Amino acid sequence: MTTPWGELALTRFPEDPRDRLRAWDASDEYLLRHLAAEGVALSGTVVVVGDRWGALVTALAAHRPVQITDSFLSQEATRANLERAGVEPGTVRLLTTQDPPPGRVDVLLVRVPKSLALLEDQLLRLAPAVHEGTLVVGTGMVKEIHTSTLQLFERILGPTRTSLAEKKARLIFCAPEPTLARPANPWPYGYTLPDGIGAASGRAVVNHAGVFCADRLDIGTRFFLQHLPKSRGSQRIVDLGCGNGVVGTAVALANPEAEVLFVDESFQAVASAEGTYKANGVPGHAEFRVGDGLAGVPAGSVDLVLNNPPFHSHQATTDATAWRMFTGARRALRPGGALWVVGNRHLGYHVKLRKLFGNSELVAGGPKFVVLKAVKESGV
Repeated sequence: MTTPWGELALTRFPEDPRDRLRAWDASDEYLLRHLAAEGVALSGTVVVVGDRWGALVTALAAHRPVQITDSFLSQEATRANLERAGVEPGTVRLLTTQDPPPGRVDVLLVRVPKSLALLEDQLLRLAPAVHEGTLVVGTGMVKEIHTSTLQLFERILGPTRTSLAEKKARLIFCAPEPTLARPANPWPYGYTLPDGIGAASGRAVVNHAGVFCADRLDIGTRFFLQHLPKSRGSQRIVDLGCGNGVVGTAVALANPEAEVLFVDESFQAVASAEGTYKANGVPGHAEFRVGDGLAGVPAGSVDLVLNNPPFHSHQATTDATAWRMFTGARRALRPGGALWVVGNRHLGYHVKLRKLFGNSELVAGGPKFVVLKAVKESGV
C-alpha cells in the first residue's frame, strides 16, 4: 500500500500467498491522504477503531496510536504488519472492543464497520473520552456509509457531514459536542428463545453489539437446533464460530457431563457466548476462547464439532473461512469423532466435506438449509 509516509507491505491473517484479497482498500488510502494533505497534527491520544488488517495503525505508527478491534484475526494481522514494517513492539497499543477505552481521545479515526450496532456501541463507549477539540474522521466505502451511519455519528458525538467520493470511498467529518445528551448504551441486548427448538427452548440469549442476529434467533441456527446430535457422557464438544453461544449452550443443557469449548474470532461473540451460557445456569464445564478457529486445540482431542460457518469476510464473499474451519475440525477430532455443519443448501458444503473427510451424510434438509455430518475415519 502506497501512503504519504512511504510504501507498506501488508497482509491479512492467516497469511496465504494464494489469497488475492488485499489487506487495505480505497477508504484506508483516502483517510491517510486526507490526514497528510490537511497537515493534521496527530498529537495526543490517537485512537483507530475498526482498522480491519492494521493498515491504518501501521501507517500511523510514528504517532503511537491505539487500535480498537473486534477481530482476533485483524489483531494478529496488525501485529504481523507492524513487525514487517519494523515498528517496535508496544509502539501501537492493541485493544479489543471488550477492553476499557482510553480515558481521553484527541484524534478519533473510525473505519466504518459492517454492523451499525457495533458502531453504535463503540461510539457510545468512546463518547465520554471525546472533547470539543477532538478530531473525528470516519472512512468507508460508499456502499458502507448510509444515512443511518451519519445519523449515528450525529446523535452520539455531534454535527456530521461527508466528503465527496473518491475511488468509491468517502470520509465522514464530525464536530464533537461534549454536552450532547446521548442515549444510554443498549448493548448487550437480551432476548428469550422460542419454543420447539429442543433443549434451548425458552432460554435466555445475551448478544453484544455486532454479533449476528442481535434480537432474534436466525433461521439457520433454528434449523440446526432442531437437528443437533444426541450427546451423552463426558464428551469434549466444540461450538466452532460460536456467535452468541446458543448452539453450545443447547448441547450443554442436554448433556451436563459434556465439556464445551466455545470458539470465535470475534471478541464480542465470545463475550456473548459466555453471557448466554452463564445466564442459563448450565451445570457443566465450559471454556471460552477467542482465536483462529481450532488453532491451538490439540490434534485428536475432540469428540464433536458443531459449526455454522460464515461465508463473508467483511464485504468479500468467500469460502476460505469455512474451508479453514473444516480442516481444523478434521485435525482436532478423534478417530470416530464427527463434524456437524449447517449451511445454505446452495453453498455445497457436502463437496468440501467429502474431499476432506472422505464422507458426508445429509442429516436433515429443508428448502433453504441442510445439516451435514462428516466422520473422521481411523488413519485420516
